Amino acid sequence: MNKLYFLLILSFFLSPAFAQNIVQVTIDNRGKQDIITFLVDESVVVNMTKYGKIIDWGKEYTTPLTGIYPRLEKYMGREEYYSSTDNEAYRGKVKYIGRTSLTYYTADDKESLKGKLKTIGTMFLDYYTDYDDVAFRGFLRNAGSVPITYYSSFNDEFYKGKIKSIGSTMLSYYGAIDDKAYRGKIKSIDRNMFTYYSSFDRQEFSGIMKTGSPIISGGSIKYIIKNY
Repeated sequence: MNKLYFLLILSFFLSPAFAQNIVQVTIDNRGKQDIITFLVDESVVVNMTKYGKIIDWGKEYTTPLTGIYPRLEKYMGREEYYSSTDNEAYRGKVKYIGRTSLTYYTADDKESLKGKLKTIGTMFLDYYTDYDDVAFRGFLRNAGSVPITYYSSFNDEFYKGKIKSIGSTMLSYYGAIDDKAYRGKIKSIDRNMFTYYSSFDRQEFSGIMKTGSPIISGGSIKYIIKNY
């Protein structure tokens, strides 16, 4: 009985360590304001920019209506913040969400890293540096064991700096030779293809997704395409 009790207590404290991972990527359909979402504590998620800045967090919910994107409900659990006496790079930023701790790069780190989110629980985040291509300097490079790559400054102007791969999932975009209504928009994620109404279609349809689903799965990650 004592052994069982010990294992239950141990699993309670260790379970968050296995929960942190990328669960969702939101593509703004021009690839400039992508949001990377991490599961941090049970059903709680954190939204972050490619630059390592937290946007918000909460419990995700969906409506029963088809085509409605998931939204966040305010998290009502434990939240703690770094104090005014902590390192200047992260003072005032969130320190705990539920049982999950968050740390940040300090003022003593490289200028390009200061204040960026560094760990979520046991998951380590690192970023491209000032020595990397200008198109993706400062962007998230690895989330734990998941590598993220981007199109370089030598690529087409309509997709340079945009996400090229997350793990083994490849992403592609429409480029300069394509119709102006959908240049720069997402073309494929893994084997999922997307087409759009062109500038020759009715004006109210121009640039709107024609084929493909705005919410798909690639590997273990959900991709949401916002039709901006």
